[in-house]
Amino acid sequence: MSTESEAGKTGTELTDEQWREKLTPEEYRVLRQAGTEAPFVGEYTDTTTTGVYRCRACDAELFRSDQKFESHCGWPSFFSPLAGEAIIEKVDRSMGMKRTEVLCANCGSHLGHVFEGEGYDTPTDLRYCINSVSMRLEEA
Repeated sequence: MSTESEAGKTGTELTDEQWREKLTPEEYRVLRQAGTEAPFVGEYTDTTTTGVYRCRACDAELFRSDQKFESHCGWPSFFSPLAGEAIIEKVDRSMGMKRTEVLCANCGSHLGHVFEGEGYDTPTDLRYCINSVSMRLEEA
């Protein structure tokens, strides 16, 4: 995992205007403005297809399907990102609470949040709660 100061250093660096041209309005709102898609409506919420989840903004590999689990939270959930420096974690104090935001280490796009110690029976006791619109699934 990287720190927030490293976001986008090795990856895609586009201007705001270029991001707006590249992404749909909903992708831009979530990926570049740290928005959240509505719960239980995302494309990958209930998907069990085998493959690799990639950043929709820059195509970097983020999560594998074998790290995905059903958390019933309304968004795709993973217990671990891909090994290495796939994501960045950053403190998020928005919405009147302290959370940990998850960003793509390659382009700095917002993916979702990670939560710890919620009693999930996973190898890491972590839940990476990721917006479907932030990813695309490359089927195996």
